[in-house]
Amino acid sequence: MEKRTVTPTRLYAGRQLRGLRESRALRQADFAGQLGISASYLSQIEHDDRPLTPALLDRLQKLFPLEWEEVAADVGDRRAGALREAAADPLFAASPLPPEQIERAALQQPQLADQFVALHAAYRRAGQRLQIIDEALTGGTAEGSRLPWEEVRDWFHDAGNYVDRLDRAAEALAGELRGRVPSPPIETIERRLRDALGISIVYRQAQALRDFDATMRHLVIDPSQPAETRRFQLAHQLAALALADEIAAVVEASPLRTAAARQLLHVGLANYAAGAVLMPYAPFRASARAVRHDIDRLRLEYGVSFEQACHRLSTLQRPGARGIPMFFCRVDMAGNITKRHSATRLQFARFGGACPLWIVHEAAAIPDRILFQLAETPDGLRYVSMAKGLVKPSGSYARLPRRYAVALGCEAQYAADFVYADGVDVEAPQAAARIGLSCRICPRDDCDQRAFPPSDRPILVDPDRRDVVPYRIG
Repeated sequence: MEKRTVTPTRLYAGRQLRGLRESRALRQADFAGQLGISASYLSQIEHDDRPLTPALLDRLQKLFPLEWEEVAADVGDRRAGALREAAADPLFAASPLPPEQIERAALQQPQLADQFVALHAAYRRAGQRLQIIDEALTGGTAEGSRLPWEEVRDWFHDAGNYVDRLDRAAEALAGELRGRVPSPPIETIERRLRDALGISIVYRQAQALRDFDATMRHLVIDPSQPAETRRFQLAHQLAALALADEIAAVVEASPLRTAAARQLLHVGLANYAAGAVLMPYAPFRASARAVRHDIDRLRLEYGVSFEQACHRLSTLQRPGARGIPMFFCRVDMAGNITKRHSATRLQFARFGGACPLWIVHEAAAIPDRILFQLAETPDGLRYVSMAKGLVKPSGSYARLPRRYAVALGCEAQYAADFVYADGVDVEAPQAAARIGLSCRICPRDDCDQRAFPPSDRPILVDPDRRDVVPYRIG
């Protein structure tokens, strides 16, 4: 039988490559230097006189992972991009595949390439499964007996913290309200509630931050809240009423088992939609990229709180228009993670027990100061993150203010688009804090901050020797 030879498809993407360079305001010589090619070679590629080589594709994906994802989809390189991303896992660091081999596999063996990508995704899910088992042990609950709020939290996690139907509906609603400004003003939201929905609004100090009487169509807002929180409460009520059908459809399609969980999901979706109304997807994503995810600049531009801006950044995962994959969490003074979302490969512990080496714990004790950390997890992945301690006033001397910290971060490959990482060499061998996810599943055997040993390895105790940790891991 005659052996059939598959000729690799030449990939021409001059227009897309030029658009990428211009979006970064780079000269051809500077861009060519980053790619490791000559300016004349780059000029030929941009004019579609030369195709992109596998090595250059690999370089582009590493340098510009976010933008190149969109370009790859445009030029039909999505399978190869997914394969390159899976093959770049630190799991394969000892014997990395050459870019040419990855390109050839995606072209000549598409089924095998898809199965490799799926297998890698299953490997990642298995790691998350181990974490869930760890959480069940830590929280004292079995997976089948999750509390309603845990079910809802996991639902958002499984959804990637992005709800397309609701996000688009909220963006359309914001378009009707915001006019020429980035975000709908509070007066416009109040007017829509009053005029279009027949809601009477009263600002009066009360026990609840927001209290809505559906029968009387009467809304009470506690004025002692910060202005950003009052506006968010109004946006929540507007979203809950104006987008009621969209929210109900998402709740109905969810697999949640209890009425309490469904009610909590309804509240969570209304909060999600409120954030999408105040920070509409397309303009907020563009603003975030323009200021390199500077939270203070974003919150001032959109009139939202620091936490609200962080949370919204973690939801920008619309297909074809993704933002940087971010993780976001909120930690209280006791170290409990009370809110968590991750579009990255980092999946931190859900029942407290977060690694004590993580900078967010220090931030909780130091309000109104932004801290930065470059960290490396046991799988070899590096993350850049910022954390800030926040204080929410209670409105009364009789009630203590709420103190907590929020953290926002991304994988180190996106450091150039994360303003907080400026001046940090993310590749420096000794620069990263060696964090784990949970002591029970962390494999590090040289950590002085362990609360307890890993659950899958034996410990060795020497009565005549005492180190910082009173045992060695076998």
